[in-house]
Amino acid sequence: MKATILVVDDVPENIDIFVEILAPHHRTKVALNGERALRIARSDNPPDLILLDVMMPGLSGYQVCERLKADPDTRAIPVIFVTAMSETADEQRGLELGAVDYITKPISPPIALARVRTHLALHRQRQELARQVERRTAELLRTRQQIVRRLSRAAEFRDNETGNHIVRMSHIARLIAQAAGMGAEFVETLFNAAPMHDIGKIGIPDSILFKSGRLEPEEWAIMRRHTEIGAKIIGRHDDDLLKAAHSIALHHHEKWDGSGYPQGLGGEEIPLMARIAAVADVFDALTSARPYKKAWPLEEAVGYIEAQAGTHFDPALIGPFRRSLGEIARIVERYADHQGPCLDFDP
Repeated sequence: MKATILVVDDVPENIDIFVEILAPHHRTKVALNGERALRIARSDNPPDLILLDVMMPGLSGYQVCERLKADPDTRAIPVIFVTAMSETADEQRGLELGAVDYITKPISPPIALARVRTHLALHRQRQELARQVERRTAELLRTRQQIVRRLSRAAEFRDNETGNHIVRMSHIARLIAQAAGMGAEFVETLFNAAPMHDIGKIGIPDSILFKSGRLEPEEWAIMRRHTEIGAKIIGRHDDDLLKAAHSIALHHHEKWDGSGYPQGLGGEEIPLMARIAAVADVFDALTSARPYKKAWPLEEAVGYIEAQAGTHFDPALIGPFRRSLGEIARIVERYADHQGPCLDFDP
């Protein structure tokens, strides 16, 4: 496919010269001022390269270039300044603003065409490299997510009373975060990190983890350590997913009023992802059957969550939780324990 070149100049005769040079090899678009150039660059069909005059009424070429480079949607478009301003300082300024080249008038058609071709080729190489990096990054993220999910499931199989708990609570946490207006990146990170919330139970002795009766105070103290054990298993990382998993594992038993564990954090001291995970975790525990209790009816579990607003749970999350109940009920049914263990986290 032919590349599209945007020619920006306030003198129609100059535009005609460039169109004549470029037309046999490329598609062209034209703009007589900077405002029009910006609109074309930000359109659904942006140009592959921009030839930009400097001295124009209204926005100068320098100002247009600044705005293009400040916008994530247009900053990658190569800009070549074409101007009668031939001083070294003028060229330096143009390159410092992010232009890839600087052509002085009067132009030499063969040189101008050669430079356009060179920078189009470089631009295509950068685009292909960016696509390869994006694909590889996505592959690494998917691999990391699968490892997190399988490790989480391994811990869940050890404590097999909890069935598909990690799958349900992850979906419920995502629904609450979406209803609370969190951004897509936050929501997906939470969804993929939440399964690790109880990974620390791997380090709890069987005599305590599988005890059918009520735990003694000293046994309960050991059980509570699963938050810190989980944080140590995950470790501290710069990676956003593992950082979120560490935070959730450590803090999902903190309470809004400061009476939780392990650090006794309160209010907004508790990381937001952990606050959301706490609501999802408790709600699913209440509505799931266990050897020591029956599953609570949905209405009773909702009533408990609402009653604990301001003590156990962040009050600001109760509204998003209620708005998500329809979808939450669907998740509870889809991933019910009687369906058998589920490794598929997809909705």
